[in-house]
Amino acid sequence: MSNAHGVLVIDKPAGMTSHDCVARIRRLYGTKKVGHTGTLDPDVTGVLPICVGNATRLVEYLQDLPKRYNVVLRLGSATTTEDASGEVLEQAPVDAAAITVERIEQLLQSFLGEIEQVPPMFSAVKVNGKRLYDLAREGTVIERQPRKVTLYELTLHEIKVDGDSVDISFTCTCSKGTYMRTLCVDLGRALGYPAHMKLLRRIKSGPFVEEEAIPLQELEERAASGEDLSRYLVSIPQAISFLPSYQVKPERTRAVRNGLATALPGVDAEVGSLICLFAGEELLGIHRVCRGDKGLFAKAEKVFPAEV
Repeated sequence: MSNAHGVLVIDKPAGMTSHDCVARIRRLYGTKKVGHTGTLDPDVTGVLPICVGNATRLVEYLQDLPKRYNVVLRLGSATTTEDASGEVLEQAPVDAAAITVERIEQLLQSFLGEIEQVPPMFSAVKVNGKRLYDLAREGTVIERQPRKVTLYELTLHEIKVDGDSVDISFTCTCSKGTYMRTLCVDLGRALGYPAHMKLLRRIKSGPFVEEEAIPLQELEERAASGEDLSRYLVSIPQAISFLPSYQVKPERTRAVRNGLATALPGVDAEVGSLICLFAGEELLGIHRVCRGDKGLFAKAEKVFPAEV
């Protein structure tokens, strides 16, 4: 199946890293050209789009898209890792009567928009060439620079009392690079309590949703039964259908496929944005919209071979 090209949307199980999933897919599809579009921590489940074959050239575009998560925040205890896998650092009984729907909804609204987050020590961020989680395992804590991220949507689902703790379930749609663990800690701090992320599931990554995701174990079972796994791949044109498209005149097809720039008459697009050039249903490439003396033109970023 080394000629397989497309995006596989898997439902990542708990207990595996994203890299573990990539290694399994390499074996199943018989190719080294495999890459995921956004890391999920081992304990996190849900939508993990994995690019196979020529679709690996889409990774940089797909990983930049917004993500959506179902989150459970636990009020009443903080941990070393900011999630349920860490050791408890601090505990405090929660006054459940004060954790009302109105209060939580107001708090969530106040976090919408662009915010700053300090990456957790247990994260893959590199500082001076070393991963923060490697430093954390050595017992080293260093100062981290805050990063700007954007929260597009925060929707409360449930508030549940569990002894001296309170669990708050909500959905978050956010930009690339947002740490749900850190968001949970910051929300808890705003409420006056230690907190951590109890559970996390990604339900959408870019255009891909959990309804179309196939559990990794099921995919492996289908492979063992001899099923052709190429049917589970989202085609490259379909995977980037969220981008605007433009039909190239037949006489320009070869020039575009050779990486030459081409004019975009009649196109109304923002300079610097991306556009896909097609010849009929055949994807020629992903291009950047530029402006020249004669108007807008498309400059090649990725050109795809004829079989895509």
